[in-house]
Amino acid sequence: MFLVTNSTQVPFFFILMGIPGFEVFHTWISIPFCCLYTVSIMGNTTILAVIRTEPSLHEPMYLFLCMLALTDLGLTLTTLPTVMGLLWFGASEISFEACFAQFFFLHGFSFMESSVLLAMSFDRYVAICCPLHYVSILTNRVVSRIGVAIICRCVLAVLPPLFLLKRLPFCGSHHLSHSYCLHQDMIHLVCADTTVNNWYGFVLALVIITLDPLLIVFSYALILRSVLRISSQVERLRALNNCLSHILAVLVLFVPMVGLSMTHRFAKHAPPIVHVIMANIYLLAPPVMNPIIYSIKTKQIRRGIFHLFCHRQLQ
Repeated sequence: MFLVTNSTQVPFFFILMGIPGFEVFHTWISIPFCCLYTVSIMGNTTILAVIRTEPSLHEPMYLFLCMLALTDLGLTLTTLPTVMGLLWFGASEISFEACFAQFFFLHGFSFMESSVLLAMSFDRYVAICCPLHYVSILTNRVVSRIGVAIICRCVLAVLPPLFLLKRLPFCGSHHLSHSYCLHQDMIHLVCADTTVNNWYGFVLALVIITLDPLLIVFSYALILRSVLRISSQVERLRALNNCLSHILAVLVLFVPMVGLSMTHRFAKHAPPIVHVIMANIYLLAPPVMNPIIYSIKTKQIRRGIFHLFCHRQLQ
């Protein structure tokens, strides 16, 4: 892709921004970012290794957790090169093609995170409301089909805005507001009518970002109704405890998402650093927190981690 200026063609690229106003401290700021990325990669890799090596964890609940860990790992590896490259080496330029590739994977994995959490809420609903039919409903074939459906859903959701944006001309400033390529950031650099893109973004937000949380809330309303019918208080607490890890994962994703949306809508004139911090929290919180949550709250995962590291030490 080339930008035409004074009848000459020069390669087109975007310029990524670090932490506005703190450029001289990028080396120091890179330390917490490096720690968060390390925790995310090691945590999600450990979850995947535990589920793979423990035959007792080859169940629907843990297969969905495996999908969540893969999604978090993909999200982490998508943003890591540009964020750390900018903070460590001042590598602020990114080519047109690389930016759109990051756009695709970044938004794809973000939507996938929401979709996997929705699938996990269905798993919890079946486990608590239809325990006798759990094995017959969520077979390995059904789980694999759900996984394929999630991938197809996210790819089909991201490809149209990517192609719609790619066909438009970019002119003027090349500066993006973050350390990675976001659709809502890139579209501000377009010097053409973006009505179709805006409407598609609105519909996409309505279908995925709004519908998924509503369906998750609805599933938990049904779960709560079923739990309240249990006469034993101990069984009630046990049933709710089985959902606690998933509830925390949902909050870790959607609370920063709502905060970021509110910041973009109602704090447009806030200092740029506010938007940057909110965007980084939204992208880093789920990959970092999910493995910690499931390692602490899920006894089978804790036991699997213990067995995994003990087995390696014995070798």
